Amino acid sequence: MAEPSKSTNQAGVLFDVDGTLVDSTYFHTIAWWQAFRQQDLQVPMAVIHRHIGMGGDKILERLLPTESDEGVRDAVKSAHGAVFSTFWPALHPFESATALLRACSESGLAVALASSAHERDLQVLRRALDAESWIDCVTSSADAAESKPSPDILVAALEKLHLDAADVVFVGDSVWDVQAAARLGIETIGVTCGGISAAELLEAGAVEVYPDPEALLQQLDASSIGKLAHRRRASN
Repeated sequence: MAEPSKSTNQAGVLFDVDGTLVDSTYFHTIAWWQAFRQQDLQVPMAVIHRHIGMGGDKILERLLPTESDEGVRDAVKSAHGAVFSTFWPALHPFESATALLRACSESGLAVALASSAHERDLQVLRRALDAESWIDCVTSSADAAESKPSPDILVAALEKLHLDAADVVFVGDSVWDVQAAARLGIETIGVTCGGISAAELLEAGAVEVYPDPEALLQQLDASSIGKLAHRRRASN
């Protein structure tokens, strides 16, 4: 069931979670690698990592052999979820990730976790962040018909916040995040803590890139988020 927004704000920040706020990208890479191996499929980790940030359906479309049947697809997808769950106890937010969410909220902006994670994984990620007081709404895979780089999950977040694309900034760690936001005309701030380089994020269309949430927090006032907060206050 969709989670209602608590927001009455006129502007907001949408955050990807995996690889952006929580250090989970490489756990997903290992989980997919092991899932493929269980089906005797040899997919290099480097190749898998390049696709993390897409939805699982898109990863399977790109990395499974074209002759794979639906049974293999379902087995790989199920195995990924099972393997990834073994890493739950190791999931931790990046330094200052929670403080960043708090700072955005206290600046007068609505805060959304625009995640396409499955609900059971999302609950673990939310517990790791421990930031519920500063989060206005959350999305999951159930809120999107298509996964990134399709923009469905961002559309869902906007609808929950009752905001337009021009009213928000998105923060993400993958080129798929940037591409999804670009389809809606949303400015994206990139972070490289998910393992994708600043050059690639900028080439994809990110307006700014920071190493991690802590670096963004330190420069928050001068960032696109800070500028959005200033515009909101000036309009009131």
